[in-house]
Amino acid sequence: MVCEDWAILSLHCPSNAASRNFLNSDRIALLPEGAIVINTSRGDVVDDETLITALQSGRLYAAGLDVYRGEPNNIHPGYARLANTFLLPHIGSATVETRSGMGLQALDNLEAYFAGHPPPNRLV
Repeated sequence: MVCEDWAILSLHCPSNAASRNFLNSDRIALLPEGAIVINTSRGDVVDDETLITALQSGRLYAAGLDVYRGEPNNIHPGYARLANTFLLPHIGSATVETRSGMGLQALDNLEAYFAGHPPPNRLV
């Protein structure tokens, strides 16, 4: 497929009650035919059945996923049968610099906590 105007939806959001199944049949219907979906956020923001159906029918041109509902051991088997779907492990943070930074942030949090201060990188 050669297209001058690619439509790409790239998902980058947390997993919460508002984002679960964010990409559903209603939202896919808003995309132009032949759009590409990329999900690098969380697996449960995508309704797997709906995405797989849209990919099988050609409604969507392709999908690139590096996060999945039920990962790592229970990924929807329908994705593996699609030639227009690209599956990767969630490896965006797998660099020496990023992992070192993550470790240093954890140490900063511990140091602040034991000094009686709020952690600077608090997860809620």
